Parts: sequence; structure tokens; C-alpha cells
Amino acid sequence: MEFIQDYALFLARVLTLLVAFAIILGMLGGMAGRRRGRQREQLEVEPLNRRYEAMSRRIEQGIQTARPRLLQRLRERRREKRRRQGGEGRLPRLFVLDFDGDIRATAVDALREEVSAIIATARRDDEVLLRLESPGGMVPGYGLAASQLARLREANIRLTIAVDRVAASGGYLMACVGDRIVAAPFAVIGSIGVVGQLPNFHGLLKRHDIEFELHTAGEHKRDLTVFGENTDEGRAKFRESLQEVHDLFKHHISRYRPRLALDSVATGEHWLGERALELGLVDDLGTSDDLLLERRERMELIGLTWHPTPSFRRRLSVVVESLAARFSGLSRARM
Repeated sequence: MEFIQDYALFLARVLTLLVAFAIILGMLGGMAGRRRGRQREQLEVEPLNRRYEAMSRRIEQGIQTARPRLLQRLRERRREKRRRQGGEGRLPRLFVLDFDGDIRATAVDALREEVSAIIATARRDDEVLLRLESPGGMVPGYGLAASQLARLREANIRLTIAVDRVAASGGYLMACVGDRIVAAPFAVIGSIGVVGQLPNFHGLLKRHDIEFELHTAGEHKRDLTVFGENTDEGRAKFRESLQEVHDLFKHHISRYRPRLALDSVATGEHWLGERALELGLVDDLGTSDDLLLERRERMELIGLTWHPTPSFRRRLSVVVESLAARFSGLSRARM
């Protein structure tokens, strides 16, 4: 009887692995299908003003007769001519970027290409709007993403960050680089904190008489281990490393937002948009849609999206992270 139970458990595990593998292959196939026909490593340029003008014309066509439509077109042409008068007959450009952050900040690969393209072509009065969404993640990835945004400021290109839903931890590390941060009233802002966690299976291995050996050269080559026995000294060193990262995080924020009272906000907490405005974490309340509608009459809106050619390893990594985030989100509170 015990053999049958063990065998059934083994079959259940194998079946679970096969189902998970099938899901991953299916998602990879879907990604490959969506990317089929796309050129290798291309920069997509989308004139956003035309989108808004097309929507306006559609509404006008639905409510006006032929004669009013003709008058409307004439008024639009006159308005466009007035807009383009002065400034050498052109409008300043607003480059619109999107950053959808994951744990590893993999979108930084596209961001660096988009930033380079803007710096290479931007004129004196051009600006950048970054629509940012990220729950935070690994320090190196988000540190690099923040450095890419800093390149815009060093090139004297005004940068506005729009947070419609969330810019937490590494997301705020990026956001604070902007000349202006605009957040939706219920967007999650912060936290300015660092977390490190690691499972330890030493007790489990010990109960099953399994020995694990770890050899290092260097006193602090490995502070904490997954399978070995952790020491108080190793834990102290690990916490020291976290504190060092936190200090660098705060120093980075103080460089770009010197008026922010870090002692009261660098506690690892997060706030909704309205409270974040009171604390000085953001500059205004609003959405990215408000910003685009506000600028479309006086600026040329240009959406930029860099399409890389990801390797199989990268696609597999993105799928696995997506599955992990989906399953972990089942236990989160919702509103």
C-alpha cells in the first residue's frame, strides 16, 4: 500500500512538471507568433498627434453634416498653420516612452536604445515623457535603468515621469531622476527600502542525513547559503550589505530631490499618489493621458518603442518570471 502511495505521488509530480513545461512552451509559442514578421532590432516611431486627430474627426463626422465638416477641416488647417508659425515653422517634440518593469528590469535593454536615439536626434526644445510602471526588483537592473534616464538630464533634455499605477522601490529609483513626477491619485509610490530574502534547507537536509559542503576563498565570499548552516556573522554581514544599498538609494534620491525629507520617507513604506504629493515624493497629480492631451496642441507627440530580437534564454526567463508573478499575485490583497 505504501508503495502505491509513493508511486502515485511520483506520478503526480511528473504530471505537474509536464503541465508546467507545456504551459511554458505554449507561452513561448504565442510570443513567437506575435513577433513573427517583425524586423530584427527595429525602432518603431508612432506619430501620436494623428491618433488624437483621427479620433476627433471620427466624433465630428458622427455628429455633423457635410457642410459643417468642411468648415471644421478649414478651421483645423488654420489652427495647424498658426501652431506651426514661429520656431522655424516646427513644433517642439515630445518623445513618449514606456517602461514596464519586472524583477530583473529587463526593459532596460530597450530603454537604453530609445534614450540613445533621442539624444542623437533631440533639438533644444524637445522633451521626453516616460510612462513608468514597476513594482521594483533587482538592484543592478534598476540602477542601470536610472542611469539611462540620467543620460537625458545630462544632455539637458527635460524628462517627465508619469506613474499611472505603481512605481515602487526600484521604480521610484528611476522616477526620482525626472525633472517632474506626475502620479495618479491612487498610484502606489515608494517604498524607499531594500529587502533581501533567501530560503535555507539546512534543517531539512540534516533530518535526512544529507551533508552539504561549501568552500570559499575570501572571508565574505558567501554570507548566507541556501543549503549550508548560516552563522550569526554571515547574517550580520548580509544585513550590512543591505544597509549599504539602502544608503546608496537614499543618496541617489537626495541628488535629484534635495528638498525631500528622507528621514521621514526612507522607511520602506509606500504611499498612494495624494499622500505622496504631500510628502514631496511627486510633483503633481494626474495621468499620462492628461499630459498627452495637454501637450498635443503645442507639441509634436512621438511614441518610440525599441523592438529587440530576444534570445531563447531571454524569452524563457521572461515567461518563467511572468508565471511566478501570476501565481504569487493570487495571495495579494485586491481593491
